[in-house]
Amino acid sequence: MKTLAVKKDVRCMACLACEIACSEAFYKEFSPALSCVRIADKNGEGQPRVCVQCGKCAKACPNEAITKNPAGVYMLDKKKCTGCGACVDSCPFGVMVKSEKREQPSKCIACGICVKKCPMELLYIKEA
Repeated sequence: MKTLAVKKDVRCMACLACEIACSEAFYKEFSPALSCVRIADKNGEGQPRVCVQCGKCAKACPNEAITKNPAGVYMLDKKKCTGCGACVDSCPFGVMVKSEKREQPSKCIACGICVKKCPMELLYIKEA
């Protein structure tokens, strides 16, 4: 299984580089509300909240638009998604996001863009 993970022995400095990278990758703009990675405390005390591929979004989807791929990553099928937001509401970490400009939400696909941008090397892609 492939998932985004956070090192426990490194402290986040809340620079927002991960949020910037994620929101720009999905939406071509910087908006913390549109990032699939969230810095819980922006005062330099928090750790990033990330998608742990728990599958609660998939269970909540009435259209079965979210399924697990062979790498263990839950992916959204935009053709099946109606934009109801049930998956967003079900995410226990608040990292499934929906823009008012788009019908479908976004979720972490373990692409690693945020990993490359983190100056503290706090984030990594975990293969289990």
